[in-house]
Amino acid sequence: MITLERQSLISKHLSSAETQAEVVTALSRIAYHFGFTYFTLANAPVSTDNLLEPLIVETTLPIDYIRTFDENRFLPICPLVPLMKNMVLPLCWMCRPPDVEGGPPQFPAALCNLLLDHNMSTGVAMPLQSSDGSSYFIRLDGARPLLTLPELNEVGMLLLQAFTVYDRLRREAPATAKLLSIRELEVLRWTSQGKTSSEIARILSLSDHTVNAYLNKAIKKLDCVNRTQLVAKAIRLRLIN
Repeated sequence: MITLERQSLISKHLSSAETQAEVVTALSRIAYHFGFTYFTLANAPVSTDNLLEPLIVETTLPIDYIRTFDENRFLPICPLVPLMKNMVLPLCWMCRPPDVEGGPPQFPAALCNLLLDHNMSTGVAMPLQSSDGSSYFIRLDGARPLLTLPELNEVGMLLLQAFTVYDRLRREAPATAKLLSIRELEVLRWTSQGKTSSEIARILSLSDHTVNAYLNKAIKKLDCVNRTQLVAKAIRLRLIN
């Protein structure tokens, strides 16, 4: 797909988005169209943060990658964190261990191995600022050559548009809806349609354990005792149709 056609298609989808879930779908499309496998929307880490998972707002990263990343406390030693603090434009990189020649950033060998094990040799990330002053970033990961400058400019414009729309919808959402993440709402919608955890896991490319975790979090947040009550309350609060 040529650049203008690709940008127009994704931009049109973002402009018509009416829910945060639609923006998440658009982010997945952006990742796909630029040859990446995963996307992550997360709060920007500060010096006291040691774990990635609590920062994540939305992601398609494999749960075992996130778990291993946090078990090894890779966040404080990730070379991207200090670089992102001084960036206003997208940052693109290729994973290189310390003993391989190349430009920055250079990753600790163990972190580089984890990235390569999950086919995440190349990435691009963009720091973003919400309307309330909070700092975020969107990151794409996969296995492709480094982005060209025109590609980097294009992906930067699309990520900025995606976040602008997401941030606006987040602010406009009812207070009750903000209690649940996009993934929790997504799992909840499928549950309301009679899907089992295993079926939802296959639809969303998640593990059964992750689906159940999302449902359990939603049950606690909405002060329910089981899934049946959760679905009924979510419909009553108009969180789902």
